[in-house]
Amino acid sequence: MGCCASKGENSKANRVARWRSTGITFPDEVLDLERSVRTLDLTHNKLVVIPVEISKLINMQRLVLAHNLIEHLPINLAKLQSLKTLTLDQNRVTTLPDELGQLVRLERLSISGNLLTCLPDTIGSLRNLVLLNVSSNKLKSLPESIGSCFSMEELQANDNLIDELPSSVRSLIHLKSLSLDNNNIKQMEGFQEFEARRRKKFDKQIDSNVMINSKGLDEGVDL
Repeated sequence: MGCCASKGENSKANRVARWRSTGITFPDEVLDLERSVRTLDLTHNKLVVIPVEISKLINMQRLVLAHNLIEHLPINLAKLQSLKTLTLDQNRVTTLPDELGQLVRLERLSISGNLLTCLPDTIGSLRNLVLLNVSSNKLKSLPESIGSCFSMEELQANDNLIDELPSSVRSLIHLKSLSLDNNNIKQMEGFQEFEARRRKKFDKQIDSNVMINSKGLDEGVDL
């Protein structure tokens, strides 16, 4: 029995050693943790494939796989229903699966520095998305459905091939930052109206805060 345990330990050690030396696959030991994992950060490795078994990590809230060699996302990534942050910057991803829209708790999606030519229409299902970073890809447009991401506050799409924005962008009433440097945009029809409405909203918030603070100061200097 002792010999069997020793062989098992040696086998496990060998798997870990192989993973550390090649860096091209997930270690089995991480996937075996299943419900225990809340954050998984494998930045700056040589990962090529995200295994389908990643769906075992059902309580994971933050997945960071930046600076790897990943080309595709597995469909069953959508089973990570607790996921709030997904970071895939600086990989080789060419497409995002439609199933991405099932990650309804996702708040931050960053996939800059990849090879995306389009985004799936299902991205509009991400109603809790606060940040979307798709800079440095090959996007020619953004899907009309993006206007359904009602919680979005920051949209980064620098360094793409975008020539116009979808009209639905006007629906992003919580948007505070829109970055579109180095694209092919010649005119932004309707955006001036959207920007004026957005500025008016936040000016009201500022004025309201000033009035509240002023009232507090007045009450504090009653002599």
